[in-house]
Amino acid sequence: MSRTLYRWSSLALRKMAEEISKAEHRSSPTTAVAKSRSLWPSVLRWIPTSTDHIIASEKRLLSLVKTPYVQEQVNIGSGAPGSKVRWFRSSSNEPRFINTITFDSKEGSPTLVMVHGYAASQGFFFKNFDYLASRFKVIAIDQLGWGGSSRPDFACKSTEETEAWFVDSFEEWRKAKNLSNFILLGHSFGGYVAAKYALKHPEHVQHLILVGPAGFAAESDGKSEWLTRFRATWKGAILNHLWESNFTPQKIVRGLGPWGPDLVRKYTTARFSPRYSADNVLTEDESRLLTDYVYHTLAAKASGELCLKYIFAFGAFARMPLLHSASEWKVPTTFIYGVQDWMNYQGAQEARKQMKVPCEIFRVPQAGHFVFLENPDGFHSAMLYACRRFLSPHPDDEPFPEGLQSA
Repeated sequence: MSRTLYRWSSLALRKMAEEISKAEHRSSPTTAVAKSRSLWPSVLRWIPTSTDHIIASEKRLLSLVKTPYVQEQVNIGSGAPGSKVRWFRSSSNEPRFINTITFDSKEGSPTLVMVHGYAASQGFFFKNFDYLASRFKVIAIDQLGWGGSSRPDFACKSTEETEAWFVDSFEEWRKAKNLSNFILLGHSFGGYVAAKYALKHPEHVQHLILVGPAGFAAESDGKSEWLTRFRATWKGAILNHLWESNFTPQKIVRGLGPWGPDLVRKYTTARFSPRYSADNVLTEDESRLLTDYVYHTLAAKASGELCLKYIFAFGAFARMPLLHSASEWKVPTTFIYGVQDWMNYQGAQEARKQMKVPCEIFRVPQAGHFVFLENPDGFHSAMLYACRRFLSPHPDDEPFPEGLQSA
C-alpha cells in the first residue's frame, strides 16, 4: 500500500506552509474575512470569532444553496447513558448540541446523513446539497467539537475514549432525531468515524459511503520503513515532537490573532486553485464565503481537533485500524476516491478482500481528496450509482457512469 495513505495529518503543517508559499505568487482579491479586521468588534478580540460568527458564516455560505433547509442545534444531553464517565470528559452537566441542517426533500426519499472530515465542517458540502437534496433527504452535521456544534473541553486520554467521543455523541444525535435505516456518508476522518459507528451500530445504517477515508492501516503492518527513515531526519524529529505534543494547524491560526483570516485566505486560495482541470474549483464568491466560514470554524475553541494523536500515530497510522475490522463489516459499503487523492484507494482494496458484504470502489477523475468540491458532477454520478438500489426500481439495469473508474 502506498505510504501516502498515512501522511495526511502528520504533514498538514507542511502542506499549509507550501500552499501558502505558492499563493504568495498569485494575486487574489481582498476577501470579506480580511476586511472584517477593520470592524470595531474585531478590534476588541485577539481571535475575531465566536459561535455566533460560525453560524452567521455558515448561513452566508449556504445562501449559495437554493434548496430550503432548517438549521437546528440538536440536544444530545450531558453524557452517554450508562457511562460512568461522560464522553467529553467534563465535570459539567451542561447539555451539548450537534449543529444540524436538514434540507427539504420529496416524500419517501432515502435519508442521507453526511459527516465532514478533520479541520472541516458540514458547509464543505455546499456544492453538493442542491443535487443530492433532489434525490435524498439530506441531513448534514458538525461533529461534536467542530463547526457550530458544542465544543467541550477535550480531555480524552486514550483511543477508546476518543472514538467514544465521536461515535457515542453521534448515536445520541441519532436518537434525538429518531433516525434509522439511513445511508451514512463520511469524508476523510469523518469516514473513519462513520465506519466505526457502522461497526458498533450496523442496525441503523443501510449503506455506508466512505469518501477518501482515513485510518485503514497501522504502523505495525510492516509498510512504514519510510517513516522510520523520516523520523531520523531533523524535519521528522520536529514533526514527531509536534505530533506528540498534540500541536494542530488550528493553533497557528489562533496564534496569529487578527492576522489569522489572511492566513486562511491564502491557504484556501491555494488549496482550491485549479489542479486537475482547467476550470476553477470555486467562483470568486464561493471562495470568499468558504474562506470566511473556514476561518471561523478553525479559529474557535480547540475541542474535537485534539483527537488527532489518540486516533492516529505519527504518520497518520491508525491506532485501531479499520483494515483489522474489515472481516466484521456488516453494512454494504461504497468507497469513493478522487483519482489524484493522496488517500490511496489500495487500502480499500485490501479491506474488501476480507469483507463479507457487498463492496464497491469508485475513482472520480479530475479530483483529489476533496472530490465533492473538485469534481462535483463526477462525485454526484458516483453517489447515484452507489445508491442505485435505493433510487432505481431496476438497479441492476443502471449503466455504469461514463468517466467513473471502478477499482
